[in-house]
Amino acid sequence: MKITQKSFGKTAQGEGVTLYTLTNGNGMKVSLTNYGANIVSIIVPDSKGTMADVNLGYDKVAGYEKNAPGFGSFIGRHANRIGGAKFEINGKIYELDKNDGDNNLHGGFTGYNKFVYETESYEDDDIASVEFSRLSPHMEQGFPGNLDITVTYSLTEANELVIEYLAVSDRDTIVNLTNHSYFNLSGHNAGSVLDHKVWIKANQFTPTDKQLIPTGELRDVTGTPMDFRVAKKLGQDIDSNYEPLVFAGGYDHNYVLDISGTDVEKVAEMIDEKSGRKLEVFTDMPGIQLYSANFLTPVEDSKAGAVYNKRDAVCFETQYFPNSCNISSFPSCLLKAGKEYDSVTIYKFSVI
Repeated sequence: MKITQKSFGKTAQGEGVTLYTLTNGNGMKVSLTNYGANIVSIIVPDSKGTMADVNLGYDKVAGYEKNAPGFGSFIGRHANRIGGAKFEINGKIYELDKNDGDNNLHGGFTGYNKFVYETESYEDDDIASVEFSRLSPHMEQGFPGNLDITVTYSLTEANELVIEYLAVSDRDTIVNLTNHSYFNLSGHNAGSVLDHKVWIKANQFTPTDKQLIPTGELRDVTGTPMDFRVAKKLGQDIDSNYEPLVFAGGYDHNYVLDISGTDVEKVAEMIDEKSGRKLEVFTDMPGIQLYSANFLTPVEDSKAGAVYNKRDAVCFETQYFPNSCNISSFPSCLLKAGKEYDSVTIYKFSVI
């Protein structure tokens, strides 16, 4: 295991940014930057041993300063949508950025993927880790509480990218952290992922209104195009005349994971039969957002001049349910003052 680092350029404000690359004995490489604690690349072998980057993104920090799609992004203080861009804690209403119509999306106009983080790195025989940390001050983005945040990315010899989120607040607040990497197992520049096969361990999903805010219903996936309990091609039902798919223009839905919630468990899998690559997702969070990049428009300045289009990637965003802070029947993302938020997500790569 080894960690190398090099300059990733300077921000528009002239601040130097570093690129950290973790490499294991199998040749898998994960590159990260302290700008936004973003994942820049994930290079893994196919069934023939050919290496490719399976994570959409940019070659320079300037791309991540814009990054409208959120490629590789560390998302916070609250991932996904909050209806009406407001919530209430202890009788007080907190107003947030309305950056998605009348709603709040991924924390607001300036998400956690737009700050420079303090960094520490660790190497061992079988694991290499880079830890990014910062203080999110009280009322940043409109959220209460000074929140000490740490996100640690670790690469193992089992080709696992382990992400651990830790946070502590000095006031009651809400916290819902995730990663927004866009995966294409054929390679970041390979085009459509509609032939990738997806499996999700979920009997229910949370349908939404036209603004993609959950209604509060937990709907059985049986007999619907939302059912991924048996692996199927992502494109098999994506254009079905089914209201949730019509509203979102494809898959952009939270799945209610069928797990204990006390351990890190396997919750999803994606296979690309063309390359032979397989991605497994493990988490201890109650939900996962399956997003088929429906809103991805041609992106400039992407890696090696690649052109990314709609449905050229898939996101698996482990999370509390969207708008859970306003729907009491959903698992709560409330973090009490002095209590620790601690969650783990693992992206494991292999071949079939």
